[in-house]
Amino acid sequence: MDKLKAQIFEGILSVIVNAVLFVAKFWVGLITGSIALIADAWHTLSDSLTSIFVIFSAKLSSKKPDKNHPFGHGRWEQISSIFIAFVLGIIAYDFMINSIDRFRSKEGIIFGTLALVVTAASIVAKELLAQYAFYIGRKTDNVIMKAEGWHHRSDSLSSVVVLIGIIITKFTTEFWWMDSILGMFCSLAIFYAAIQIMKEAISKLLGEGPDQKLIDKINEEVRKIYNNDLKLHHFHLHNYITQKEITFHIMLKGDVTIEIGHKIATDIENMIKEQFDMSATIHIEPLE
Repeated sequence: MDKLKAQIFEGILSVIVNAVLFVAKFWVGLITGSIALIADAWHTLSDSLTSIFVIFSAKLSSKKPDKNHPFGHGRWEQISSIFIAFVLGIIAYDFMINSIDRFRSKEGIIFGTLALVVTAASIVAKELLAQYAFYIGRKTDNVIMKAEGWHHRSDSLSSVVVLIGIIITKFTTEFWWMDSILGMFCSLAIFYAAIQIMKEAISKLLGEGPDQKLIDKINEEVRKIYNNDLKLHHFHLHNYITQKEITFHIMLKGDVTIEIGHKIATDIENMIKEQFDMSATIHIEPLE
């Protein structure tokens, strides 16, 4: 799967679908006077806005390495994810304030059948978009697609809560507080998604240790080349998204010449490039 094309296609599809859903939700929200529906509508629109940023970040992150950025521009994905999380956080805060104000005023609303239909359609559409984004994220190991998927998923989940509220209010008018409580819940769901997205993006920017499964696999492949125990240790992984580099130490006997040691390190580096699509830098130490 072509990472760049898949990300751009998902972004364009998301913009179109979310724009249609926003108009429908916002219109129904104005008709009914529902803060929950209007909040849900703006959450949906935020998906369109961030999807536009996703498209631009795909272009930026795919740029080739240059003199000033020898490891490429792949970390634009993390920067984009942080931007998405920031937008979600602002939206969550605004919805929470509006919901609290409505609760204090004890203002209730009647949603109606149209709100039920639009909300149900939104849930299906947004979950399909989320599944597609998650699929691309798994296939291409693309963190921004995972963030985009959670953005869609948070919208779908908030719509589920709104739908429950709509169904309840169709059978009774006693729950005047339903709209404001649903608005608060939507706000919390959006805020939670923002925290998770921000946490993952910052973690990757700060740098993460290599997975133990990766270390075990490298050790296994190295033993296929050299049967003797080279005692691989001190692993570090530098993840630039479009390019990854791993560094580690190996131990060789003291009587091994520089030429032979260089060949051993080069053979392992070439294997890692071929098998794991990563650049490798190996430090040689004497076997104690």
